[in-house]
Amino acid sequence: MYGNSKPRTILGPLSVYGVLALTGVVAPVIFIIANLTVAFLSPGYKFIRDSISSLALAPLGWIQTIAFMLMGLLIEAFVVGLILSLRGGKRFRLGAGILVFFGFGILLVGALHTDPAGGPRTVEGMIHGVVAATVFWLFPIASLLIAYDLRKDLYWKGFFLYTIIASAIALALLLWRIWLPSELSWFGLYERILALDELIWVEIVAVRLLQLSLREVKKAENSMTL
Repeated sequence: MYGNSKPRTILGPLSVYGVLALTGVVAPVIFIIANLTVAFLSPGYKFIRDSISSLALAPLGWIQTIAFMLMGLLIEAFVVGLILSLRGGKRFRLGAGILVFFGFGILLVGALHTDPAGGPRTVEGMIHGVVAATVFWLFPIASLLIAYDLRKDLYWKGFFLYTIIASAIALALLLWRIWLPSELSWFGLYERILALDELIWVEIVAVRLLQLSLREVKKAENSMTL
């Protein structure tokens, strides 16, 4: 999986590959915990109606802002681990490159706030909206490109079908949004289903990366004792 190089541990039992994988494991968890915390502590906020981004405008919105930006940075690190760990072809490299922009886009979503509902439109709010929509579309494109190489890899072929399904769900939801009313009373629920589909994929792939990293470290340790 990692060529001929033997992974060296840098943090407990974790090699550099394991640390990079761990960033992908903790990123969705931190984001979801932050989102739930701010939402429950914000009077009047409705999970079904209100967008995730609108939480940044709440009194504790700085927590949501940090969560967006931290998740973006952690996903960037996770993608680096994915690139170093899985030797794929051109499609994989293109898909991983798009995932880099996916992570950077999440960081920008946190840095740029949405406009308050019913308030005046601002340049910052419009940029936020464009970036957020782009981020959602980047995931299925990237994951479909990556899926091709997963099918050919001994360690990853079991994740091929799941990746296709997760990509299809994201695409179906995004295309469905085109025909839905612009003012959607359950937009918060819609957005959360879409976000969870994409974040769960990151979580599952990151956990697999971590498992493989720990296995490689153990294998290297066993070979040194022979």
